[in-house]
Amino acid sequence: VQANVEKALTLFGQLLTKKHFLLTFIRTLEAQRSFSMRDRGNVASLIMTALQGEMEYATGVLKQLLSDLIDRNLESKNHPKLLLRRTESVAEKMLTNWFTFLLYKFLKECAGEPLFMLYCAIKQQMEKGPIDAITGEARYSLSEDKLIRQQIDYKTLTLHCVNPENENASEVTVKGLNCDTITQVKEKLLDAVYKGSPYSQRPKASDMDLEWRQGRMARIILQDEDITTKIDNDWKRLNTLAHYQVTDGSVIALVPKQNSAYNISNSSTFTKSLSRYESMLRTASSPDSLRSRTPMITPDLESGTKLWHLVKNHDHSDQREGDRGSKMVSEIYLTRLLATKGTLQKFVDDLFETIFSTAHRGSALPLAIKYMFDFLDEQADKHSINDYDVRHTWKSNCLPLRFWVNVIKNPQFVFDIHKNSITDACLSVVAQTFMDSCSTSEHKLGKDSPSNKLLYAKDIPNYKSWVERYYSDISRMPAISDQDMSAYLAEQSRLHLDQFNSMSALHEIYTYIIKYKDEILSALQKDEQSRRQRLRGKLEQVIDTMALAS
Repeated sequence: VQANVEKALTLFGQLLTKKHFLLTFIRTLEAQRSFSMRDRGNVASLIMTALQGEMEYATGVLKQLLSDLIDRNLESKNHPKLLLRRTESVAEKMLTNWFTFLLYKFLKECAGEPLFMLYCAIKQQMEKGPIDAITGEARYSLSEDKLIRQQIDYKTLTLHCVNPENENASEVTVKGLNCDTITQVKEKLLDAVYKGSPYSQRPKASDMDLEWRQGRMARIILQDEDITTKIDNDWKRLNTLAHYQVTDGSVIALVPKQNSAYNISNSSTFTKSLSRYESMLRTASSPDSLRSRTPMITPDLESGTKLWHLVKNHDHSDQREGDRGSKMVSEIYLTRLLATKGTLQKFVDDLFETIFSTAHRGSALPLAIKYMFDFLDEQADKHSINDYDVRHTWKSNCLPLRFWVNVIKNPQFVFDIHKNSITDACLSVVAQTFMDSCSTSEHKLGKDSPSNKLLYAKDIPNYKSWVERYYSDISRMPAISDQDMSAYLAEQSRLHLDQFNSMSALHEIYTYIIKYKDEILSALQKDEQSRRQRLRGKLEQVIDTMALAS
């Protein structure tokens, strides 16, 4: 933001810290038909960003907006349980962001660790078995949609990777599968070599070449697709370690693309390795092609070939003919899903236990949670809502389903990691189980229940009791005094003071002032409190200063 605009924005920022102005601004925006869902979320986030150093004030505004939302929800005869279920108002998105600021420390010091361990455990478990590079299906999975149904024969290979940072350092030993594509092998090698490094700071697999080294001179570049790729009736199969006949105990290296043997095609070592390579491939037998049923259509537009890796048939339509058939099939797969679930059980339990404990291993419950839950109870008292389920649902909608589910499904929001599609599918199953644990309604299990409900059927009642105990423990804790809450919010404001560029946020909020200028000015004119504070005049002054500045 330019310096002269900054002056005008500072004035605007002062105006936003007048509660009456901010509430009128938000209410006026929400009354406009053209103010979309996306705009609501955007404005809520920008306001929290602009007020990152004014947490106490932001909390007061949020409580007022939530109280209005509850009044509206109950007046409109909506089912009270729907309150805070979706994000259809500035208040709801602001609540999410309020928790994001205030639970950041708890996430960093306490809940982050079991979340990271769960992510690592899922990734490790999935990578122990084949993962189809095209469909994303895996041998080990929690998700029925992402389970390889065919029998894949594979062997685990131990590979010795030359350290890409230092050729003379000791080699890194990595386990891979002979059915892994070359890119999958590169990913595993990078994971092992750069174990402690943030994902964004590591070399990417696409920037590296994989060299298979035999002796001092012979080096062969392995790739997903090259002249040796098998093509069979429009189907082009990605190259794997087995395709190149890489043996157990082989030495391999990751080399940045520009220095790999690819670009030294005129050197003698290259021609020597190429002739060995060709004779080797002539003897390589073609891998048994899995019987294809319905092709996965990802045609390469130029040649019309479709790529595949482990399984060709993506659509299991042949099982749909008799429903009984597909149900029986599901039961066979359920045992496989259950085996994977068992391996991950401890990690899921640890995460849920950390989130639903009022005092976890010495870390106190964040005050924000107690404060917001008490506020919801007060609102329920005010509207004489004594239904336990409604109160439980409000709390679930406000914290676990609004904040935690998002974090469980998207650990990449919290950590500098990469989340592939199979990990994503498994985390979605965990997140769904987490949601089911917060629900008060009973799910009747039957043969048509989704596999994730069957998978966690025995655990959900247990998790539900954790959630109920957590809510009741919180309500029994002594109320937080205003003084303590003020001190806590002041401390939080200090922690988050410079996390975002608040000038930039003000600049973006200001675009909404311009877009709805007449409506906002007229609302400020009509409202008695605003007239008393001369808010309309102050806003006009900001608009004039901005116009001059820009």
